[in-house]
Amino acid sequence: MTRRSCAIYAVGIICASLLFVGIGLVVSQVFRTLMHNRLKKEIVLVEGSRVFESWKTPPPPVYMEYFFFTVTNVDAFLEGAKPEVKQVGPYTYREYRYKDNVSMVDSKRMVSAYNIKSFVFLREKSVGDPAVDKITTVNIPVWAVMNKVTGSFWKSSMASMMMTSTKSGFFTTRTVDELLWGYEDPLLARIATSSPEVEKVFGLMYKKNGTNNGEFIYHTGVQNYMDYGRVETWQGQSQLTFWASNQSNSINGSDGSAFHPLLNKNERIYIFTPDLCRSIHMEFEKDVEVKGIPAYRFTPPRSVFASKEENPANEGFCVTPKECLGTGLLKVSPCRNGAPVVASFPHFYLGDAKYVAAIKGMSPQRQHHQTFLDLNPTTGVIVRANKRAQINILLSRIPGFPKTRTLNETIFPVMFLNESVVIDDASAARVHKLLLIVTVVSNFPLIIVGLGAILLAVLIFLLVRARKQKKEVKRTVFTKALYATSTEEDTSYSPVSDKEKEDPQNGTYIGLTRKDDP
Repeated sequence: MTRRSCAIYAVGIICASLLFVGIGLVVSQVFRTLMHNRLKKEIVLVEGSRVFESWKTPPPPVYMEYFFFTVTNVDAFLEGAKPEVKQVGPYTYREYRYKDNVSMVDSKRMVSAYNIKSFVFLREKSVGDPAVDKITTVNIPVWAVMNKVTGSFWKSSMASMMMTSTKSGFFTTRTVDELLWGYEDPLLARIATSSPEVEKVFGLMYKKNGTNNGEFIYHTGVQNYMDYGRVETWQGQSQLTFWASNQSNSINGSDGSAFHPLLNKNERIYIFTPDLCRSIHMEFEKDVEVKGIPAYRFTPPRSVFASKEENPANEGFCVTPKECLGTGLLKVSPCRNGAPVVASFPHFYLGDAKYVAAIKGMSPQRQHHQTFLDLNPTTGVIVRANKRAQINILLSRIPGFPKTRTLNETIFPVMFLNESVVIDDASAARVHKLLLIVTVVSNFPLIIVGLGAILLAVLIFLLVRARKQKKEVKRTVFTKALYATSTEEDTSYSPVSDKEKEDPQNGTYIGLTRKDDP
């Protein structure tokens, strides 16, 4: 066996081995499974894990934008006309958040923490000065008091007299700072003199700067990666008490700051939101890319705030059977001390058209008013997010308050917020590095198959070349044989003369002549 033949056999054996092993590994997905198991062990909420520190103190900057609706025709509205509003904003704040008093629970199966948020105003990202700019809007304390005392003639009469003496009307004009962070309301201050439990100060974000909203206990994901970041209890409760059904009172999903790895497009993402006093779900919408990182976009569907007729599962969110609002709204008065507060998406996005038509100045747009989460499916990391919600007040005729008789029932917009975050460059670089490792390791069998394919090409080349060389050798041998036969037939030995001559020195010699030579 020649050296060339040995080389061909060796290449063939190696090629077959690589293809057999590579295809076997691809089919069995051994390396992908090993990598995914590694991710499940790394992405857990325990000290020393890859994500623990960034979970406690998220590095990407978070921005909170506030947009207000200032009323431009108060007097006409009070006489029964259609309200007109003008959007003013944004007033932008840098939101600093971290988790405090973090401690492990139940042998690292769970972890408890308090979410601290603080806000710092950013003038360069805002339309004006919140300490100067004034907004005319619904007088929320007045409407809260009227709704609280309705049904009692004596209490309604007292409240009506207090409103008159303190000159508290249905609308008020305040600075942005006052509306957000609080001001002493004259009506509340008057009531507080006889009811000390009543808070004198009112503000949409009052006591929410530098504070927390209660203890959370989260699953670490050690036992099951699908439970990573899932809320077990909030304020010591595993079930809420605000709503009419167990399903509505369930605490589902994470708090929106952590999501399990290895996401798929068919699953629902659940988020528990204390501001809404409920859990909501989000569904896959499309593939996106942020700073070169692939992501799945999840958004809340229309069914989240759908009416009970459109989505019977939402019947539990009706405060009473008579207080079921239409699609796009959620009345959160049970967790707002009875105040007629209604939550929605900005400009009643995904809501019934009648709510948009009732207010001049509403213009819902998906690009500006949709809530969404962009999650990297491999790691579960948030690469971009926008949480958008609107605060409204339900204005209606209230027995005991004659001035409300001219009013039509209206869901009146007060303000909407946009809480946004985009992954920072340093965090993006770390995610890129991790994804590269995952890709290389998971696709290692394909590399083996690729090497096998290359060797297969080399083997085919060597076989073709060997076959060519073999044909050339055969052709050469045949040609030589052909020429050798012709010489023997045409040439013979014959003496030069009839008598062989003898050379005294060289002996006898003969001459070569052609057979046809006469």
